[in-house]
Amino acid sequence: MMQKVWVISVSMGYGHQRTAYPLKDLAPEGEVINANAYQGIPQRDRKIWEGMRMFYEFISRLKRLPLIGETAFAAYDKFQKILSFYPKRDLSEPNLQLKQIFSLIKKGWGGHLIERFKQKSLPLISTFFIPAFMAEYLNYPGKIYCIICDADISRTWVSFNPSQSKIKYFAPTRRVTERLKLYGVKPENIYLTGYPLPLELLGSDNLEILKNDLLNRILNLDPKGRYQHYYEPLIKKYLGDLPQKSDHPLTIMFAVGGAGAQKEIGTQIVKSLKNKIKNGEVKIILAAGIKEKVKKYFKKNIGNLNGVEIIFGRDINDYFQKFNQALRKTDVLWTKPSELSFYAALGLPIIIAPPIGSQEDFNKRWLLKSGFGNFQENPNLAHQWLFDWLDGGYLAEAAMQGFIEGEKLGAFNIQKIISK
Repeated sequence: MMQKVWVISVSMGYGHQRTAYPLKDLAPEGEVINANAYQGIPQRDRKIWEGMRMFYEFISRLKRLPLIGETAFAAYDKFQKILSFYPKRDLSEPNLQLKQIFSLIKKGWGGHLIERFKQKSLPLISTFFIPAFMAEYLNYPGKIYCIICDADISRTWVSFNPSQSKIKYFAPTRRVTERLKLYGVKPENIYLTGYPLPLELLGSDNLEILKNDLLNRILNLDPKGRYQHYYEPLIKKYLGDLPQKSDHPLTIMFAVGGAGAQKEIGTQIVKSLKNKIKNGEVKIILAAGIKEKVKKYFKKNIGNLNGVEIIFGRDINDYFQKFNQALRKTDVLWTKPSELSFYAALGLPIIIAPPIGSQEDFNKRWLLKSGFGNFQENPNLAHQWLFDWLDGGYLAEAAMQGFIEGEKLGAFNIQKIISK
């Protein structure tokens, strides 16, 4: 029997909820609890969380404006800036953002939430640092885990007194494990698990579903057979024999972030590839999330063009289910370098849209260094450069690189650690 745990997230953007989604079956009744929007949350607590969410979404949208937007976002981003890794040094001193967070916790923020969990002291897993801080400060008796959902992190992810903290971290990359040590976290409180990917895209820990989907994907990503010519033994070793024909047309998914930023890129892609879409050469999936206005924006600017699908969910679980189902027949994931960067391990080459924020700058750097993705060229000219990349086998190479070198078993690794 699986160890039951409280799974905690926050509904600010999609990243923390997406990270929690693969672990929902570990939670009582399969329920992920959002610390900022659970039933019965005190009005005072709700206002604090809501202020944080609204400010983040406002800044994310404002960034698109010339001069004033860039300036305002740069000022905000200083608070979450990730300092240079080298030279290696003691970075355990709390920053201003962390001091502000603990000031609110000391005044009672989160007390109602943690008292609710104390009624049944299961292990607690949070995909955001603040609920983990709340639990530790308020002496939660069970184990406290925190899942990190970026390739590098700011000091804000680690408690005020890291050497005395009992919070245990699930790290997605080696760099994060080393960064946590620089912040003062004890090595025994750090587990290198990889990022938790959706189980429905993996199959069992033998990855039978993923391997089958990637075999079909490789054919679409390498139409001239150049990658296959050089690396057919590698493909056979890791995946098996390629089918004669892919089970779907070349499919590109563009995913919009939780704040609705960069939706304009989606329409640029469709307009650039319009003729190829009409000819059935390519299918486009626009992942609009759960915001009605984003879905309406796409419909208004694209119309009823066959070969373009808009994914929209009535709630976050509905959206993730549709999103994950669509990924099985997706060949290229085009997105800003958010937590979706880790989906490269599914054998999905990433076309990197401009990053928003310091953590996404580091995610972009990680993708490029790892060979899992390429930074986008002009979206208005996608009909030219994208097909040059395909003909050269570059995206097939990125897909196999991500599959072979990326950590795919994060959700299974976390389950095993919890069960111990």
